[in-house]
Amino acid sequence: MLSSHLTLLESSSVQYSTATLFRTPQTDSTGRVEAWKSISYEQFHRDVELFARHWTRVFSLEQIPKRSVIGMWISGFTYIDILHIYGISRAGYIPQLFSLRLPNRTVIYELLHKASAKALIYDPTFESILNDCPVSAHRILSSERIENVEESLPSIVDIHEDDIAFYFHTSGSTSGSPKLVPMSFRWLNSVAVKSHHISMPQNRERQDVTVAMGSMCHIGQTFMFIGTLQHGSCVIQPTTIAFSSEELIDMIIRCGLNRLNQFAAFLMKHFRNARQDPKLLSIMKNLDDVLYSGMPLPYEDEQWALKSGIRLRNLFGSTEMGGMLLAGEHELNGALLRPLPGTSYRFEPIETPEEEGVHQSNAALYELVILSDSPDCPHQSLRHADGHFHTGDLFQQILPGWWVSRGRDDDWIKSETSLRCDTKAIEDNARAMCSALIAECIVVGSGRPSPVMFVEPAVEMDHNKLKKEIIRKTRHFHSRRYLHERITSSDMIVVVERQTLPRTATKGNIRRKAVEEHFQTEIDQIFGYSR
Repeated sequence: MLSSHLTLLESSSVQYSTATLFRTPQTDSTGRVEAWKSISYEQFHRDVELFARHWTRVFSLEQIPKRSVIGMWISGFTYIDILHIYGISRAGYIPQLFSLRLPNRTVIYELLHKASAKALIYDPTFESILNDCPVSAHRILSSERIENVEESLPSIVDIHEDDIAFYFHTSGSTSGSPKLVPMSFRWLNSVAVKSHHISMPQNRERQDVTVAMGSMCHIGQTFMFIGTLQHGSCVIQPTTIAFSSEELIDMIIRCGLNRLNQFAAFLMKHFRNARQDPKLLSIMKNLDDVLYSGMPLPYEDEQWALKSGIRLRNLFGSTEMGGMLLAGEHELNGALLRPLPGTSYRFEPIETPEEEGVHQSNAALYELVILSDSPDCPHQSLRHADGHFHTGDLFQQILPGWWVSRGRDDDWIKSETSLRCDTKAIEDNARAMCSALIAECIVVGSGRPSPVMFVEPAVEMDHNKLKKEIIRKTRHFHSRRYLHERITSSDMIVVVERQTLPRTATKGNIRRKAVEEHFQTEIDQIFGYSR
């Protein structure tokens, strides 16, 4: 039988019925956490079925058949959000999950159409802009305390492996819109296998307690939550994804957190504080596991953490794949990655890229390819002509079977929340719309809240006026993109003198990474960072 989020919830609600599954923050008027509420496995299961029957009644009255796609434009971060996602799925429908970071309704409507969605459940934030929604729209319920209705629910095991369980979307836009990422039940079964391995408790004598790393509308937290269910673990929902070191300590003391899961950009802030705070460092060293994902940590931060005794692991993954490779298992080098068990991958050598300066490594680079016979190979619509999924992620082999990430073979970067951004698309639009103003430009912002554009001007003009004119001419393009992909403020544009930006020695192409490094102080100042 295929394992899914629903079969795992069913079995865990029996095996771990009274154990705590969620700890949710109860805050005062200042936002300070007064208490952490406990919700058991049994309670969550009961609430999911309550919501499933509610939405079955709603969609039955609208004559929306089972296995229809239901769009969900919600935060995916609160207990109520998770009840909606699992409840819609338990009712026999297919959730199509949108992020609040994509606030353009036109793009949402286009994606609903592409998935043939029949209805939309939305966050109250979008109430005022949904008057022309092409499908029936329903505001998300505000409380788990809803009326119990008598509606039958479908079997959770009567499914075919090729049936679609969820629609996610790429975290970056291509041609003005994210791509649909269909998730089949076969693929979901592979998530159960991989997340079981990653989330394996180190101490069976007590319950593992971890923390949500993001929204269930994205694959990262969906993946990790399935691992949580399998081991009877508990997940804390913090007040924000980028929670403070003070809140981290509070979760450790009051909730018993022993495993920290975070995106790299947020984990770095705790490392920065721990360098100055021996108490915080001691607390982090005592954690059973510190797992990060989304993008690599800077080498110096990674090495500092490993040498300091922090039990650090890197989970390399993507929206299309979930987790793929895991570090922290080599006995001599905790930074080395290897594929997760049960997968079928190939590392294909690529030609050495153009020299970017004297520090360019001559080591061979390999692209990670997910073979068609791998259980986690994405939907056919995402594969290449050869039937395999080419990730575009590059690696260097350090020891036989052990790898380190060397970035990507394209122009995508990852934001602070590890969501993707196509820098070349932004640059191409700026050049097209501002050809008389821009001699050259490049977009950077790896690990930042949003991208930053560096511009070499084509004309003599006041820099502030130039930046505002660029914003005006590119406004429509950015309005269709995720929030983390947008440049909508002149503060996110830096004008420099002609031929100032670092270039390659041979062809004279601007070097993205070199710009990031050379102008690090200026970029830090834009986002109010201090080092």
